[in-house]
Amino acid sequence: MSDDIPIEACTLRADDGVELEAECRMPGDPTGAVLLAHPHPLFGGSMRSLVTSELFRLLPAAGLAALRFNFRGVEGSGGTHGGGRAEALDVVAGIGALAARSPEVPLVVAGWSFGADVSVSVIDERIAGWCLIAPPMRILSPDELRGAQDPRPKLLLVPEHDEFNPPDTAAERSSAWTNTTLEVVRGADHYLAGRTALVAEAVQRFVADRAAERSG
Repeated sequence: MSDDIPIEACTLRADDGVELEAECRMPGDPTGAVLLAHPHPLFGGSMRSLVTSELFRLLPAAGLAALRFNFRGVEGSGGTHGGGRAEALDVVAGIGALAARSPEVPLVVAGWSFGADVSVSVIDERIAGWCLIAPPMRILSPDELRGAQDPRPKLLLVPEHDEFNPPDTAAERSSAWTNTTLEVVRGADHYLAGRTALVAEAVQRFVADRAAERSG
């Protein structure tokens, strides 16, 4: 499947009324759907950051619907930065929009860095699982990472040389999490330059496993 699937611009509305800029790519007959959450807004993060952009390109080419959005206060989105807590409402808005477009397939939330921590703070019945890419695991308090104790599967993709949360630290911090797998992205640092294809493949496998669970 080619990567020339058209980009649909759309607007999300969070429960507190904040409007968010978003884009969606929908292949024909998708086998899964992935909501992409970007890195820290106060450090230049947006839906056009490297990993988010590459997943938005690669996943639809592999047959997965993808939606990316800008958190509140970023580029064309309304509102102001909420320290990771108000942004949970943004993730819920993205889940709703993507679930409406792909209601018959498993929906996975894939957040990178700040987006990973915010994503796993959200528990929503429409989520099949979480992919947490280079999660700092310190944007929010451990008690706020509510998905950590949720029985649904979580995949931690931790760069081998992550400057903020290396594999040993991530393993310790997630040791009490339920249904959690940690995979090390070899040769990568937190920013994953040159390793985005490996990340995309891991996300694809995770979504495929969720689809197999649903059909089985």
